[in-house]
Amino acid sequence: MIPNMYAGMANNTALLEGYFYAYNSFRANSGFSSREQEVIFLSVAYENDCDYCMAAHSFVADNWSKVPVEVTNAIRSNSEVPNENLKALSIFSRQMTEKRGLPSEDDINNFLSAGYTEENILGVISGIGVKTMSNYFNHMYKTTVDEAFQGRAWKKS
Repeated sequence: MIPNMYAGMANNTALLEGYFYAYNSFRANSGFSSREQEVIFLSVAYENDCDYCMAAHSFVADNWSKVPVEVTNAIRSNSEVPNENLKALSIFSRQMTEKRGLPSEDDINNFLSAGYTEENILGVISGIGVKTMSNYFNHMYKTTVDEAFQGRAWKKS
């Protein structure tokens, strides 16, 4: 299966190659587990209101990364994440996205006091960059959610 987003991005080699490179590097080098990576991606997609990425990453979280469904659903519904570390990661990812990379000292200290590091802050920045590319593409081209992801279709309420 070639996801609809990739098929659309293929119309510009710089976008497709840049996205794949950044995505694969984030997956391999961000310093986060697969579960944590999905929490970042879902949190950024929520803040950026990306229906396509929320559906796709909910599917990936459920089927590959094995994120507890309660965590995924909490992010999707903007409710409290029932895991303290993943909650701190989600909150910080959302704050960084919402504040365009200008978190408050309290935002940073809360993230660090949850057990994350300054290196993890850099990993969050990388995840935001990757998701921003795909979120903006999907907004511009109104990418249709693939049939495979329809079970996790999402609209911000």
